[in-house]
Amino acid sequence: MPGKKIVVVGGVAAGMSAASQAKRRSPESRVIVFERGKQISYGACGMPYNIGDPERVLEDLLVLSPKVAREKRGIELYTRHEAVSLDSGKRSLQVRQLENGEVFQESFDELILATGARPTRLKLPGFDLPGVSVLRDFEDGKRVKEAVAHSRPGKAVIIGAGYISMEMAHVLKDLGFAVSILKRKRSIIPSWHPDTIAKVEEELLMHGVEIHSDVSLEACESGPDGRVVRVLSNQGGFEADLVLVAAGIHPNVDLAISGGLRLGETGAIWVDQRLQTSVEGIRAAGDCAEAYHRVLRKNAWIPLGTTANKQGRIAGANAVGAGLRFHGIVGTTGFKIWDLEVARTGISMEKARAEGFDPVSVTISQSSRAHGYPGGTPVQVSLFADGPTGILLGGEIVGRDSAAMRINILATALASHLNAEDLQNLDLVYSPPISPVWDPVLVAANQLIKKVGRK
Repeated sequence: MPGKKIVVVGGVAAGMSAASQAKRRSPESRVIVFERGKQISYGACGMPYNIGDPERVLEDLLVLSPKVAREKRGIELYTRHEAVSLDSGKRSLQVRQLENGEVFQESFDELILATGARPTRLKLPGFDLPGVSVLRDFEDGKRVKEAVAHSRPGKAVIIGAGYISMEMAHVLKDLGFAVSILKRKRSIIPSWHPDTIAKVEEELLMHGVEIHSDVSLEACESGPDGRVVRVLSNQGGFEADLVLVAAGIHPNVDLAISGGLRLGETGAIWVDQRLQTSVEGIRAAGDCAEAYHRVLRKNAWIPLGTTANKQGRIAGANAVGAGLRFHGIVGTTGFKIWDLEVARTGISMEKARAEGFDPVSVTISQSSRAHGYPGGTPVQVSLFADGPTGILLGGEIVGRDSAAMRINILATALASHLNAEDLQNLDLVYSPPISPVWDPVLVAANQLIKKVGRK
């Protein structure tokens, strides 16, 4: 029986997961991947930590080489090829070979879009100077690593205050840079709980990172060698040997729009739980696509590598007829600065109100280990629930000593639609070196029960 011709656009997490799964399940099918970059299948989330180690090369992050994909997995892989338009009716892509500009048409039986997301680039004077970088794909990582080597030690300015900003502030400070974070809003890590934000800010300031709020950027200035030397703003100039723009990302949906595919309310590609788009035979996965959110019970856009890999596998399997279902996400994520671990899951209080809930919250602090056992450190737990029903909506954890791993308890509770009383009654591990009799999560649940409708 002849196989299908399956084309995948994008060759990183979702794309290569999809291609590998389709080829494994249907060896007789042709699986073609177009990737605009030079590399495929790399651990992008590991780039800050690789940049922080001058002895390591960025290639350490590569998971799968183009050679192995072609020769061992049987995937027809084309790097430096960009899909520029989609004709859904004719089931055809227009593809450009980036090295020579040649444009050609590629037909397909099944198509999987894994076009990812693109970073926000500031359209201000001087933000294209040498020494000014974003950090999104592999080539960005190489540029940032080279810029760090060129400028170290020096002054680094980070634009934005999200996860990448937090991690890079830690990395650059440890490399000897004086680090300043410039942000438009008043708070770092926007939408997180104020108690969590306070702990993170305390950690940054303790390590000498400067935080500047309500900053409106104007331009970057260059020095005699043409490289950036200063960032200009409404608060004056900030000297800089290195500028990292980490002002957010947006789903890369241009190809989907050209093909008439439906976009969701979030601006990412709408998909159902089988990763099918609005056009039969075209699927989408990863950072370009929405994902079903198990707390909201509707689609959301929370771009993460874990989701991309899972969605990619299901999209690839379904392209050859598997009929699998992606059960969804609860929005679990985290980061670490120095030895402070920060994690969240579910939705925030702000989001809960916007979605029509009547949320309540508690924040507690409890030792990570039993009283009297050495080495315990405070674990701060914030829990959010719907006031009338007690249904859990989300939570955040900040601490040291593997504190962030406790977020997986809350993620599991959310996926199971537990309420505060259910959480309180969980049978969690007790051992003095590991956790006290009342784990911090259970202590928070005890306090949460006092605020919800059930007693």
